[in-house]
Amino acid sequence: MAYPLEGIREAWTVDASCTGNPGPMEYRCVHIPSGRQVFRYGPLQGTNNIGEFLAIVHALALQKQRGVSGVPVFTDSKTALAWVRDKMARTTLQLTPQTEKALELTRRAEAWLRGNAYSTELRKWDTEQWGEIPADFGRKKS
Repeated sequence: MAYPLEGIREAWTVDASCTGNPGPMEYRCVHIPSGRQVFRYGPLQGTNNIGEFLAIVHALALQKQRGVSGVPVFTDSKTALAWVRDKMARTTLQLTPQTEKALELTRRAEAWLRGNAYSTELRKWDTEQWGEIPADFGRKKS
């Protein structure tokens, strides 16, 4: 499998997994080409789109905190990329005692995006061409 790393020494990939909608959701980040897991969060009650969004913002914040530069972040979620671009998650997830934590994290992520500049390049992972994103949880049903 050829990764899209022409001219790039390393990159981070993020992905989320959610069983149900809403349901137990978690997300993680994997470094390529090493395959090392950078972080993993969850599970908590949410949606896949929220997980994808949180994973991107978590990666951006962690890179800024660690002083990492020049390491792009790949995601396979067009929705999450749009939410990050707009600095707003357009989720329809209803507030319940079970979803409260995911929605609180979403609001905090939106606030982080509005209050912080970042230079990290966000890229769309082309699953059709490159296969599953390295951060994938491997839980998709055939």
